Amino acid sequence: MNQPCRSLMAAVFALCLGAGAAFAAGTDDTPKAKQDPNFVEAKKNVEAGKYEAAVPLLEQSVAANPANADAWNYLGYSLRKSGRKEEALTMYQKALALEPKHRGANEYLGELYLEMGDLAKAKERLDVLDGACFFGCDEYTDLKEAIKAYEAKTGS
Repeated sequence: MNQPCRSLMAAVFALCLGAGAAFAAGTDDTPKAKQDPNFVEAKKNVEAGKYEAAVPLLEQSVAANPANADAWNYLGYSLRKSGRKEEALTMYQKALALEPKHRGANEYLGELYLEMGDLAKAKERLDVLDGACFFGCDEYTDLKEAIKAYEAKTGS
């Protein structure tokens, strides 16, 4: 292979790697989310396990920016961790209506389905993640492990 072809292939490869990293980062930290102080504070609360404190901040965040799938996902997660499963289900569905391949929302919705005893729907979320995670991702691996643990526990 001649030098110009090698250089072109290297450039294309580098662009693909960069695009993948940018896409991955965008699934959890959209620029609008970074600018929203309610979202930023809510995310800190979620990371600290203060789910109830995160809920009103996330409600304000989605009210101000209803197109923010990340905020809907975090709201669903916070509600689920607070024991409010039916409300969480609605929030995950809103996140996925905006961004059907949202990795976090698909993983967490799958986990919620397991908590609700619906293995088939959890596996559907795993299938979506399989298509969304071209080279694999943590969300796919985490949900797959949760499904295995559920199956071992229930004998499914």
